[in-house]
Amino acid sequence: MAVRKIIRMGHPTLRKVAQPVAPAAIGTAAFARLLADMIDTLHDYGGVGLAAPQIDESIRLAIIEVPGGPTRYGEVPSLPLTVFVNPRVQVIDETLNGVWEGCLSVPGLRGYVERPGGVRVDALDRQGQPQTLELSGFLATVLQHEFDHLDGKLYIDRLADPAKLMFEEEFLRWTQ
Repeated sequence: MAVRKIIRMGHPTLRKVAQPVAPAAIGTAAFARLLADMIDTLHDYGGVGLAAPQIDESIRLAIIEVPGGPTRYGEVPSLPLTVFVNPRVQVIDETLNGVWEGCLSVPGLRGYVERPGGVRVDALDRQGQPQTLELSGFLATVLQHEFDHLDGKLYIDRLADPAKLMFEEEFLRWTQ
């Protein structure tokens, strides 16, 4: 369909709590176009996840696609393209998992964020059918990161130590 512009930190939409998607909207042509645009945008920008607010659509919709294998985040498990409509997250493992996170809406920076190591998510899929996933480790981090966007939060809000926010070039030089 179309690659959309990803809005960046400072844009007011990124700080709003997104509105739920009406179940009746899921089967519409407009929803299908938006979802296709999000997939094209995710692939074009080279991310592993994208939330609708990042393309200035303040609704509770996110997609995640992790190819797995060696990535800029190290060796990670894969997750095929998955659509999450109106997700609800429950922590199932409170053990903290630390990851140097980046974000398409906060380009050029990395920050060390600790999040719960395991989560369960209940959401609707792209056809409006209920789905439940339990994820741990890196995939749980990606899920929580994307769903934070639906609540008007960025990963930088989760930094315990501001000294662990750095430009990507310095991250690659000093922490790898």
